Amino acid sequence: MIPPRPKSRRPARPGTVRPATQTPPGAPAPAAPSAGFTGTPAGGAGRPAGAPGRRPAPASSARYAPAKPSPTPPQRREPREIPPPLPPEPAAGTVPLPITTRGLTKRYDHVVAVDGLDLDIQPGEIFGLLGQNGAGKTTTILMLLGLTEPTRGWARVAGFDPTRRPLEVKRRVGYLPDAVGFYGAMSGRENLRYTARLNGLARRDAEAKINEALDQVGMAKRADDRVATYSRGMLQRLGIADALIKDPTVLILDEPTTAIDPIGVVEILQLLRRLARERGIAILLSSHLLSQVQSVCDRVGIFAAGRLIGVGTVPELAARFGESDDLVEIGFDESLAHAGPDDPTLAKALATLRGIDGVRAVEPGSGPLDPVILRADAGTGGKVRASILTLAATGAVPLTSVREILPSLDDIYRRAVEQRGLDRSRRAAA
Repeated sequence: MIPPRPKSRRPARPGTVRPATQTPPGAPAPAAPSAGFTGTPAGGAGRPAGAPGRRPAPASSARYAPAKPSPTPPQRREPREIPPPLPPEPAAGTVPLPITTRGLTKRYDHVVAVDGLDLDIQPGEIFGLLGQNGAGKTTTILMLLGLTEPTRGWARVAGFDPTRRPLEVKRRVGYLPDAVGFYGAMSGRENLRYTARLNGLARRDAEAKINEALDQVGMAKRADDRVATYSRGMLQRLGIADALIKDPTVLILDEPTTAIDPIGVVEILQLLRRLARERGIAILLSSHLLSQVQSVCDRVGIFAAGRLIGVGTVPELAARFGESDDLVEIGFDESLAHAGPDDPTLAKALATLRGIDGVRAVEPGSGPLDPVILRADAGTGGKVRASILTLAATGAVPLTSVREILPSLDDIYRRAVEQRGLDRSRRAAA
């Protein structure tokens, strides 16, 4: 009988102990381990009794050293801003203001586009939100329409919160964006019908409103022509008609006079004045072309770097940010227009003007035909003009014209921005 083949045994790794096995019959018993050492296979290295199974890592080993938590500096809590209180809902039967904002703020990461805007616009008022490109005008309009949410503060348009009730706002607000978009292959009337269907107007009511809007904007004769044949001014007129279809209480126009010829600008501004007067619509007009909208706005808000730095009528803003003196311009007749600086008649006339009560300085023009500018104390311009006319009637000052020089809105804006130091921050940002 062939004895069974013994199982092969792999040599044990140093530092391990193989479990005890039964000794085959006739085999010698294994030697007992030495005192103080654990049993190891033949050829293995022993370790002291009671020592742990693994060799401890050196103290200098960074791999096994426990990570020490880095001390965390105490966090400084910024003071929490208290938002302005929300207004109560308008009571039944009351007419809320068309537009009201308090502390309206919009922040994009580290850029503050609109900073704490407080604004009230009255019914039937044309309010001009005027400022350079990037001042925050369009961002303000988007918040008023509910197209972007404010970071802080609140707004009410026709009594509704644009953030929570945007559909109610859109039903009551007509909006003319900077870039008007219509279907060029359709006529102007067909585009307005499409808008009427989107607003849920019945066909009969829509046709009446379309005809009325086209008449008001002066587009009735071209209403059935393709929009692709319209000029820029005609597109703006059609855009205003499109905004009037829903019979809004508020009309918001973003840069309505951009890229329009001077005659078209005058026509658009006259149209807005007529709409405010006949329909009682509150109009918010944003523009960077300050001189164009100066004549049509009832009040003006000067917007710079996201801040409303001045609100009022143009004369009020001129008194606040304009020249500290009243300016009067006079033009001499031909007898003095070509006179030299040493002419005795001209020198006598200038001395007479300097003697008028309230006149601080007389500034001759740079050329022989340029008018003369008189600087008078603030508030005395009317009296100075009356005195000049009296001297002209007596023949003491031969002149052909006299008028008061009012600062333009561009001058007012420039001086307002300089006084607030926003021109330096604008240059630093550039």
